[in-house]
Amino acid sequence: MERFIQFNDETIDSFLFMEMADLAKTLARNGDMELKYGPFSYVDYKQQIVYVSHFWDHRKRMDEVNGLKSDVYLRTVGNLSETDNEAVGNYIRKIKKTSIPKFAKQLFVMGEDLRLEEICKSKRPGTKQAFYTRRELYRQYFQAQLKVNLTKSVFTDSLFNALFLLLNAQSPLEEAPEINEEIDLAMPYMQSAITRFYETNSTTDVVGICLQIIEVVEEIVKKDMLNEYFHLPEDAHEQNDIPFDTFEDLKRKDPLANQDVLEEESTGDEEVIDEEFRTWHRETEDKGESFLQFDLDQGSQSDLMGEGVREGDDGDQALAMVQGSAQETEREQYQNVRAAEKEHEELNGGGENKYGKDNRFALPYFLYPDIPTAEEQSVYGNYKSAIAPLQKKLKKMIEKTLEHKRIQPRSDLHFGRLNKKLLRFLTDDNPRLFYKKQNPSSEIDAVFSLLVDCSGSMFDKMDQTKQGITLFHESLKSVRVPHEVVGFWEDTNRATKTHQPNYLKPVLDYTSSLKPASGAEIMQLEPEEDNRDGFAIRLMTERILRRNENQKFLLVFSDGEPAAMEYDQNGIVDTHEAVLDARKQGIEVINVFLSNGPIDEGQRNTIQNIYGNYSILVSEIEELPDVLFPLLRKLLYKSI
Repeated sequence: MERFIQFNDETIDSFLFMEMADLAKTLARNGDMELKYGPFSYVDYKQQIVYVSHFWDHRKRMDEVNGLKSDVYLRTVGNLSETDNEAVGNYIRKIKKTSIPKFAKQLFVMGEDLRLEEICKSKRPGTKQAFYTRRELYRQYFQAQLKVNLTKSVFTDSLFNALFLLLNAQSPLEEAPEINEEIDLAMPYMQSAITRFYETNSTTDVVGICLQIIEVVEEIVKKDMLNEYFHLPEDAHEQNDIPFDTFEDLKRKDPLANQDVLEEESTGDEEVIDEEFRTWHRETEDKGESFLQFDLDQGSQSDLMGEGVREGDDGDQALAMVQGSAQETEREQYQNVRAAEKEHEELNGGGENKYGKDNRFALPYFLYPDIPTAEEQSVYGNYKSAIAPLQKKLKKMIEKTLEHKRIQPRSDLHFGRLNKKLLRFLTDDNPRLFYKKQNPSSEIDAVFSLLVDCSGSMFDKMDQTKQGITLFHESLKSVRVPHEVVGFWEDTNRATKTHQPNYLKPVLDYTSSLKPASGAEIMQLEPEEDNRDGFAIRLMTERILRRNENQKFLLVFSDGEPAAMEYDQNGIVDTHEAVLDARKQGIEVINVFLSNGPIDEGQRNTIQNIYGNYSILVSEIEELPDVLFPLLRKLLYKSI
């Protein structure tokens, strides 16, 4: 079942999300930089992700936009180029030893963001309004939080709230609130200390001030903070350098299961046999029959060293237990394995970019229709009869237009070849001095692809949708315009994070659609499971681009936004990008949004964000044929 795009159970304006994503990529100067929503704003350096906060949700439009922009500015213009990650990593290691690590982390973020804000405003003066809004909204929030925490006697959180308000005070005369006796006595020092955040020139300076404040706060508070207002991710600031391991580091250090040692008998006249025997220890005491696979399960200490003794070893080498198992390989030759992998990569879109990074694990499977049954033929006959008046009317209008175009005069035109009768240039106010030699084509130079959402939520709309598709098919067939009808869905039960099978069912293709008896195959479209719209649109774009017709139309019949495995957050953005890519290649993409009731403003905005103004909203599914008639007429006229 489809639902609106959700981030932490919050409905997000997908158009605004895409705007912020583009802004982040531009300011970071990195086309691979991603944008995601989260409870807090920070940057993940390793995964190249900028997180913007849900804090700005449910506010006035301009406040929300400015708040999100301020997050992006701080993380891209600020953190990516101005924050010293090594200094942050050292700071995190130090505060872990304190009793107030949560307070320490958030204090640093508060001070560092203040420093970065001034840098952003200096580098980009146009950001001042966004940061002004940020400060105002955060001041209101922390004033409310301070009252709540004082009422609950949560003193460490109250202290942090008070420090933020003092740091972002609107007046130098603003006084610190009373919290408790110990904190109140230390407040003058802390108020003086936090004002030095405005004098910092580096991350190291911020760290120094934070450590001084923490030293005092540890003595006057009993508990660490309960709430998290700002987030400092530890793993994002870990050192990427892998330390060099010595040989001693690589030796096994876990305790041995046994401490077995063979009795030594050194008489000097032992019989020496120059032959290799199996190494003995308790785990291999019994004979085994296979020696092809070696798995280290557990070892025993032994003084048997083999042919040579490594200097400095006490005979404590743990010997592996031999477990043999020989199995026949599933494939006969290595090249067959590589061929299968290559086929998988081709089906998988050739990597992350061909069908979009959000579809890198999506696999297309094309299913072809069966021969229509007698029942399907009968139902299709009923649909065909129901739309016959509209279909005949449309055919007659198109034929008349084509005939008019064929017989209309080809002289006295405003452009074309210059006529020999030039006197009209002097006598007429609006002279028509040109003509055209060739006759216009009596055929429509267009091709249509109808992509039908077969997700589970279509169960109450599929019958009427088939009737609308029947109108399209019969009308296009009657004027000899090639077209295809393809249903699409994702198999929810088989989908995993790394394998997402997507099925596309062309019930009519470009060739079969023009056959006189075709059409009943449309009845084989049924509601199935999830829908990965962006992936399906990209596949249909590939198919229709192989056609030679001048006008190419892709119509998407759907009843909601995309919803599939690992696709909820980015489905709308990915589908919007797929639509833009198709349009850049000359394909007109139009959405027909199907509903069985009133369409709310959220749905309208979501569909508009994906398809722009090229969407037809059908609130009563029974009216679909009547709504599609003028659309089809307009598109065909455009192709004549």
